[in-house]
Amino acid sequence: MSAGPATKFVRRPWNFLGGVAHLQQLPLAMIPEVAFAGRSNVGKSSLINALAGDSTVARTSNQPGRTQQLNFFILGEKQLSVVDMPGYGYAEAPKSLVDSWNRLLRQYLRGRQQLRRVLVLIDLRHGMKANDREITKMLDEAAVSYQLIGTKADKLTQKEREKAADDLHAATKGLIACHPDVIITSSKDGEGLDAV
Repeated sequence: MSAGPATKFVRRPWNFLGGVAHLQQLPLAMIPEVAFAGRSNVGKSSLINALAGDSTVARTSNQPGRTQQLNFFILGEKQLSVVDMPGYGYAEAPKSLVDSWNRLLRQYLRGRQQLRRVLVLIDLRHGMKANDREITKMLDEAAVSYQLIGTKADKLTQKEREKAADDLHAATKGLIACHPDVIITSSKDGEGLDAV
């Protein structure tokens, strides 16, 4: 699949700025920021790599909970900052670590002036879960713009995809800060990358 204009925009050098485990470590750059959020193993890092056109930008793993801090990337000539957030809902992580991640996420989402949008990734095979609803509630309360992104579309039949997309569209109803358009993606075959 050839890259569209938006995908070409993000296929510039991605420079890893650093990982942040504490609010005091947040970069001070005042360029627009977009964050990728979602449950563990939803495909955040894979989608970032597909957008970048480089499989080494964000570390991927079959093991849930691999991303354990806010990972900041600067795109091109400091035109955009992209944040790969820790996956939420990873049941096997120690409770103290989960509490620490949740605290960091809340502080980041509520106090980041340059944050323009959070892309909340939802695995289409499983739909929205309770912890997805928790993050959308947190984003609504913080008045942070966000958008639902369905991932792993290539793993579903056409009929399953249509139902999953309809379910995600229905889930946006009543979500105050949610963008009304849902984007369906596949990191494997490039579907939806230009829309992201």
